[in-house]
This record gives sequence, C-alpha cells and structure tokens, in this order.
Amino acid sequence: MNQDDDNYLLISGIQHFAFCRRQWALIHIESQWAENMLTVSGDLMHNRAHNQSLAEKRGNVIITRDMPIFSRILRVRGKCDVVELRRDDNGVSIFGQEGLWLPCPVEYKRGKPKSHDADRLQLCAQAICLEEMLLCPKIETAYLYYGETKRRENVQLDIELRESVQAMFTEMHDYYDNRYTPRVKRTKACTSCSLRDACLPKLPQDGKVSTYIKNAITEDELSCENS
Repeated sequence: MNQDDDNYLLISGIQHFAFCRRQWALIHIESQWAENMLTVSGDLMHNRAHNQSLAEKRGNVIITRDMPIFSRILRVRGKCDVVELRRDDNGVSIFGQEGLWLPCPVEYKRGKPKSHDADRLQLCAQAICLEEMLLCPKIETAYLYYGETKRRENVQLDIELRESVQAMFTEMHDYYDNRYTPRVKRTKACTSCSLRDACLPKLPQDGKVSTYIKNAITEDELSCENS
C-alpha cells in the first residue's frame, strides 16, 4: 500500500468528524488549520508520546511509540501514540521477539474524559488497523490517557463501537470524494474551536454574505468609537 495514497483518510480525522463534521471538512478537505492554546498543549503531549527513543520493555510488556498503522478495508492510515505488546498465548509472533504477543493501543489526550465518543472512536479505529496488519485476535480493551487527570480510561471495543467506526469512515469517504463541506451547526463548543475564524459560525445561514460583512464592519466601527 502507498500510504500517501489520496484515497486513504487520516485516522485522527474521525475524532474531528465525530466532534464536528464541518471542522473535519475544513481541516481535511479545505486544508485549513489554526492553533490556539488547547491545540498547542495537545501537541506538546503528543511530541513526548511519539518519541521513538522512549521505546522500552518492561517484563512481559513491550512499549512502542509512533507506530505507523493502516487499514485497506477502511482505507485509512495514521500512527499510534503508544502500542503495548503484551505476552499472551493467544497472541501473534512479532519479528525479533520470542513468544506470542497481543497489541493494545494507548492514545494520549490533553484534557479529560469526554461525554461523547470522539476519542473512543479514534482509539477503536487504531485497534482495527492493528488487527488487520498483524492478523491478531480482536483487541477487546484499549486505553485513553488524559493529561488533565493523569489517568488511563479503560475502553471496551465492543461491536457497537466498531460498527460506528465503520459507518463514520464510510460517511467521511463520501464527503471527501465529493469535496463536501457541511454547513454550520452552532454549539457551545464553537467558542473554543481554533477554526472559529475560518468556520464563521455566526454567519447567518439564510442571509446574504454582503449583509454579514456590512454588519461586521458596523460592529468594528462602533468598537473603535467606544475604545
């Protein structure tokens, strides 16, 4: 497989897509991106998680970092922050290692556990890729590590979560193939989104662009007069 193939979507995109379909399209279809404090702090955490020099072995566990992964079935590619290979009689052979091993992905996140499934969907997609690549049994459990709580969350990779991953990537491929960017659906999360200026969530969906620009100019003029 050519991992630069344009038909392969980034696995990390499913987290954006689950959070906000428009945000995903702006990033992955329109190639728009902007940093804020939240994205920068998240990048700092991932830089350590992806440090391949920190690979190590602890007893019956081999810890690897920044592992490239892909799935021909889902047509996705990406990298795992951390994969823990645990010695297990039901596992598979690993080049250069004696015995049998089962992989377990660990995804690092900046904040704290969320009420929605965005992070869990990304983690499940990583597990599906590992299963396909290594021809190993289904990975039943994986982990999300959150920087704010400094704790792991145990995630059960059940059939419902797996079906959601497959359905979501099907939808993502459809959007990507048609270069479709969904319209704005304003939520409270818009205020902390780094792409707020590119998304323009306050732009009236049924109004004219000229009216929006005129109102924005008026607001700026009033702000200058009052400053």
